[in-house]
Amino acid sequence: MVINFAHRGSLTEAPENTLPAFEKALTYQPKGMELDVQLTKDDVLVICHDAKLTRFNKESTTFIKKLTWEEIQQIDVGSSFSKEYKGLHLTRLEDVLSITPADVLLNVEIKNIPVIYPGIEKKLLDCLEAYNRLDNVIISSFDHVALQNIYQLHPTLRLGMLFHYRLLDTWKYVKDSGLPVYSIHPNHVYVDQTFVQTCKHAGYGVFPYTVNDWKRYEELVSYGVDGVFSNRSEIFQNK
Repeated sequence: MVINFAHRGSLTEAPENTLPAFEKALTYQPKGMELDVQLTKDDVLVICHDAKLTRFNKESTTFIKKLTWEEIQQIDVGSSFSKEYKGLHLTRLEDVLSITPADVLLNVEIKNIPVIYPGIEKKLLDCLEAYNRLDNVIISSFDHVALQNIYQLHPTLRLGMLFHYRLLDTWKYVKDSGLPVYSIHPNHVYVDQTFVQTCKHAGYGVFPYTVNDWKRYEELVSYGVDGVFSNRSEIFQNK
């Protein structure tokens, strides 16, 4: 079964990684959704890709880790998308968990680079457990130490190892990590049939990112990928 993930919600219809973006994505009944988590100064798990909010609000130049949740709620991240979303602020992980059906596979990416959030792994697991989401989630990260921390805290969780650049024998690096990795998440630009076949032969699922071109999507599916991360609703609808 191919599982395609709505990448940061439906980010072409609402500001990425915000509650409206996930609400929009859910109207397409996707099999999976992807989101990014970071940690505020007062230990609130917020959903955001960047370590700062400058891309959405030029006046906001402070790292998320130095802001409290109350301060973050005062920062407008919606106006840069459209007037319709003026005044919109970041959302918390728990708010998305509360609206996501249990059968939607969540991919939660820990954004530990370039900012390191000590203890984010335990706080993430506690939040997922509180919303009964531990059985239908993949925890992914470019920070493979964070994945190791997750494994040590909860050895049975599905782990997704992210890669931006090509490696020699990616599957071998994953195997040598000693982690029971569930899936490899590579940048789609270098994924070919050999890459997919060798990773799958080694026992790993393959979910490339970020695939928005339909022809490229069909090509990747023909290689045998298990799904993709996409901004395009026609793809993440799994149709």
